[in-house]
Amino acid sequence: MTRVIHLASPSAAPTTPATGNPDPIQLHADAHNALAMALHYLRQPAANVPGATRKAVQALAALRRMEACGQGSAA
Repeated sequence: MTRVIHLASPSAAPTTPATGNPDPIQLHADAHNALAMALHYLRQPAANVPGATRKAVQALAALRRMEACGQGSAA
């Protein structure tokens, strides 16, 4: 039997502030952690595709915030 943990609704408030000067190290860590969780969800015997999708979107948002503050790499 699979145990499902329900997360907060998509309309919940974000955990990081939308204003101010974001820390590029924190943004990198947010993206890395979100992608790690997405992979974890996909590697389970019963893949949690909706959860992996949410985490991938969170990772992309963190990368976009890095790019917006000029910290992204252009490699």
